[in-house]
Amino acid sequence: MKKSHDPSEEFPQDQVRAAIRSGIIQAKEQVDTFSPRMKKKKRKILFTLCSVATVLGIFICSLYYSPALASSLSQIPIIGSVFGNSDLIGLQKAQKNGLTSKIGETETINGISVTLDEILYDQNNITIGLFIESDKELDEFYFGAGMDFTINGKNPAGSTGSYGEDILSATSRTAIQEINVSEEMPEEFELGLILRGENGEKWFFSTPIEKITGIQKIPLNHSQTVDGLILTVTEFSFSETGASITYESSEEETDFDLSRGGNIEFRVVDENGTELTGRSGGATGELVKDKIEFKSSKQFDPIDPTVTELTITPYLVIPSGGGGVEIDENGKEKELEYKGNLIKPVEFDSFKIKIP
Repeated sequence: MKKSHDPSEEFPQDQVRAAIRSGIIQAKEQVDTFSPRMKKKKRKILFTLCSVATVLGIFICSLYYSPALASSLSQIPIIGSVFGNSDLIGLQKAQKNGLTSKIGETETINGISVTLDEILYDQNNITIGLFIESDKELDEFYFGAGMDFTINGKNPAGSTGSYGEDILSATSRTAIQEINVSEEMPEEFELGLILRGENGEKWFFSTPIEKITGIQKIPLNHSQTVDGLILTVTEFSFSETGASITYESSEEETDFDLSRGGNIEFRVVDENGTELTGRSGGATGELVKDKIEFKSSKQFDPIDPTVTELTITPYLVIPSGGGGVEIDENGKEKELEYKGNLIKPVEFDSFKIKIP
């Protein structure tokens, strides 16, 4: 959790990365808890990344574990397309149908070669695939929390996402990074990327990307209030590469550890009873006076083209463990205790939407 900064000030990347790195060990514990595949020879590293909101208040990002991303990474060989060999349906379709930006650019520093393989830009979601090969053995968390990024040279006001690696050997691995930006983004822009190594290396990439066509948006503005927690689902959007649900929440609470808006998920089922698989979607939150407000966009696999109706059920996921680090305006860190056992459960009503 971090106090927000003035947008005219320099973006405090070092403080944000310090907070994220402090959660890496906890992320590893969650991966081991949720994914029995981690006991195999191949190890996967998964955790979230986030930037600082530019409005006054307090910013928080909580760890998000993505089983779908973990599963997809375990299928990727060191050669070929990262997306094409993933078992994420949306990425497979994007690669097969030529919807990705194929980059293939390699930067080598200190015997470590990082290849920016391809990028997918759909809705406000950016997905990046990497190949990494080294002349020497690499530590498990050598690249920390993944890449920093800019949009046309600037840091976005707020973003969430997930970064995962599949360690194929002591010297080779692949990675997928997903970034979701909460603000409106241009149809095309220059994406800047920086990957940092634990020995101070910096791999720089810059490439123009363009949003895919054929994205359909359904405004919803569906709102319900349960036990003081206000949930507003603002939009459902979809394309052949995936679907997303955008929501906002607000509740009269000043303790982020007890707030519930950032722990809202959605179950999406079509008229045939088929449930959409969720991919990712963290949340950005801020304290505004005596209320905590969250924004998020949850990502899902593509819907079948024949589907005409979806039933959406919001639900609350109370974390079974956690904690975190608070960083004040002076850069001082403070450990935060886990209070999940004090979070009050809520039950939301389901609602239906028509797919044109």
